[in-house]
Amino acid sequence: MEGAQMEDFRIEECENDNNTHEDSQMGESEQNNKHMEVAPALISVHPTRNSVAVSVGSDLRVFNLLEDCAVILVDEAGGASHSDSIRGIKYGANGKLFVSAGDDKLVKVWSTESWRCIATVCSEKRVSAVAISNDGLHVCFADKFGVVWVVDLPGVDETQAPLNKKAVPLLAHYCSIITSLEFSPDGHFIVSADRDFKIRVTVFPKKPLDGAHEVQSFCLGHTEFVSCLAFICTPDSPQGILVSGGGDSTVRMWDIISGSLLDTCAVGAKAQFESDTTEGNCSTVTDICTIPACTLIAVAIQSLRGIMLLSCDLSSRTLSVMKVVSIIGENFVPTSLGSSISGGLLWMVTGASKLRGSDVSSLSRVKVISGFEKSSPNASEQEPAVLVDSEIPGGAKLLEKLQGSISVDEKVFLAAADAVKTAMCNLLIKKQYSDEKREFRKRTRNDRKSKH
Repeated sequence: MEGAQMEDFRIEECENDNNTHEDSQMGESEQNNKHMEVAPALISVHPTRNSVAVSVGSDLRVFNLLEDCAVILVDEAGGASHSDSIRGIKYGANGKLFVSAGDDKLVKVWSTESWRCIATVCSEKRVSAVAISNDGLHVCFADKFGVVWVVDLPGVDETQAPLNKKAVPLLAHYCSIITSLEFSPDGHFIVSADRDFKIRVTVFPKKPLDGAHEVQSFCLGHTEFVSCLAFICTPDSPQGILVSGGGDSTVRMWDIISGSLLDTCAVGAKAQFESDTTEGNCSTVTDICTIPACTLIAVAIQSLRGIMLLSCDLSSRTLSVMKVVSIIGENFVPTSLGSSISGGLLWMVTGASKLRGSDVSSLSRVKVISGFEKSSPNASEQEPAVLVDSEIPGGAKLLEKLQGSISVDEKVFLAAADAVKTAMCNLLIKKQYSDEKREFRKRTRNDRKSKH
């Protein structure tokens, strides 16, 4: 790509965190749409199901399943833990740490024993994805300019005052929004996906603060943005088998050592049939979740009221659609999925924040599917079933904490699903500009460093 075209491309990629003079020439309704960014509800489950966390907007809600009670977060910074929409939440592999981050450019690291914030990191840009190294010594986060940052957390003592840590750059996707970060099961690799259809597999170095300079492979094959990543753990592959979902309505399986595409499962047609719609661009894969107890992969798809289950044949390394588990009688289109090593449950959440026309600023709905016990490892023997609210671990107390209330108007959740779909398209599908408009954006950009 020639120099001028490359500069144009980078300006286009980096637009999301910059307001230009062009904004003043936008219509009022267009301006409102720009600043009313809808944030999807997210869910994360403790590895051994000690607790469940949900974020919606700037709210972080945690329920302790062991003690059957809501968690009170302790943040000595005062006020709300986050002041803007949370875009990433995740438990560490050993369950001792939890990280949250988002549009307020703050990365918060929490101890899951006391639920006290033990470290705060200030990001230069808004955060789009988070991950915790398998040994719990490093937190990584990606910003909307395509940079992955790393923070070390050696010997964090809960009795000490919270640390204000400074992050250093680990790797970069060169101004392409990073959508997902995952560590391989053996901890040797960090995998990053972006809106430019790319998946990068990087060797996680012994000294991460010096940067990650060894690229193991690129997994190339998606024809639209990559929205999510997950790993299937197998005895034969310590590094795991990578699965990815994206805006091209496919779930793909990869060998991360070579970057080879092992199989592709097209889920769009099946999702449209199940959702009884012919609307285009409604089959984006929004999240994927591997079920540790078996070789099933749960897939959340825009406009699908439920989840699609894919079966992974480890011997032939192929994917196939097993069944669709529908949420009957509810406008429940999952925005995020979560599971744990134990319990045989799949947790789902739907909802959004900053939903225009709603009296509720941040709403969510939690559902659980059972039937993934280790006693039935064969996919054909699985009988997944959606639990009624009273059967969900934690019951009404959990729902009241994680949802904010026991019940919300069903029509609002359908509107939330549509709003999330629109927001994802606006963020991840690249805009096409005329030459005249491109030159105008270059002249009025405000991300240039000032000269001293």
